[in-house]
Amino acid sequence: MSRGRRGTLSPSGPCSLPQLLRQLTAAVATRWLVPVVAAMPEPVKLKKESYRALLACGTPEAADRYWQAKWSAATAVAEAKTRAWEVFGEDRWKEYFEDLLNPTNTPSSEEVGPGDLGIGSHISGAEVAKVVRKLLGGRAPGVDEIRPEFLKALDVVGLSWLTRLCSIAWTSGAVPLDWQTGVVVPLFKRGDRRLCSNYRGLTLLSLPGKVYSGVLDRRVRQIVEPRIQEEQCGFGPGRGTVDQLYTLSRVLKGAWEFAQPVHMCFVDLEKAFDRVPQGVMWGVLREYGVSGPPIRAVRSLYDRCQSLVRIAGSKSNSFLVRVGPRQGCPLSPILFRIFMDRISRCSHGVEGVQFDDLRNGSLLLQMTWSCWCHRPVTSNYH
Repeated sequence: MSRGRRGTLSPSGPCSLPQLLRQLTAAVATRWLVPVVAAMPEPVKLKKESYRALLACGTPEAADRYWQAKWSAATAVAEAKTRAWEVFGEDRWKEYFEDLLNPTNTPSSEEVGPGDLGIGSHISGAEVAKVVRKLLGGRAPGVDEIRPEFLKALDVVGLSWLTRLCSIAWTSGAVPLDWQTGVVVPLFKRGDRRLCSNYRGLTLLSLPGKVYSGVLDRRVRQIVEPRIQEEQCGFGPGRGTVDQLYTLSRVLKGAWEFAQPVHMCFVDLEKAFDRVPQGVMWGVLREYGVSGPPIRAVRSLYDRCQSLVRIAGSKSNSFLVRVGPRQGCPLSPILFRIFMDRISRCSHGVEGVQFDDLRNGSLLLQMTWSCWCHRPVTSNYH
């Protein structure tokens, strides 16, 4: 492999890995050179003229002028080189999170049904005030730079305006673009800092949009909570890991007491939150009784859902997000919980453990799924 034009590589025979890496690094490093020379001709031209004058006369004054011109040109080139690498980093982070948040081979979005139209009950000031009171202070703002302290300091008039804004979004079925835009901040986890996969993306959303999502979350939970199975303890009030561990220990103790074998399987779903097809999610919501204005309001947060990456104080260009519940949204836990509950229902069989009138064959906790039976089972479920 050999270098053709500046910044490009062309194959011309065998090449060792170190040579290839040096060529790739040089190709990236010289991207800034041509635009800098074209955009800043004066410092470079002055440096060349000062150098010729120094060679011609060799006086101390000419030497001082040359060193000043050289310093100015080097400073301009260093600034342009730093900015070029910043742009390269922004583009790389944007490309990584765009691929991560938009997996391929997912079903397309579902069309709006005729039952999704209408107005329904308006959003009250008490609903908005209850969500605002639960906001935690000291949290980072979203793209609109509105902090939770601003909303918690609102008086009666300010809360009435925020309620009116949420009511307009509810009745119109549309929300501001800032409410649909997430700011992704990469946080290092462990390993090689040069690999994007070793960072966790933390998404910051608009606080007024999160208030509206919190109101929708309370309304959706009132509809779907009675329909969710008992073995689902993820993202639910009053349930958690301790409950699942207790159930699991009772199953094992009962099997040991009655000398019954128990075959168990634990499934940890990788990046499951980012791979839920939105079109399927709307259909599952309808199956669980969420239709009409509520589902239209939820979908309005996803119509133009987009994200941008913020790194070292600079922001990348925005990109659309078409797959998965929104990271950091108050609605996302219940949406993911419903989706996993639907999958659990599809995988139910005759196996399991009997608890009085309830037969339980699995436990679900957020993105972890455990199931058991008294004898080995061959499953064709994928």
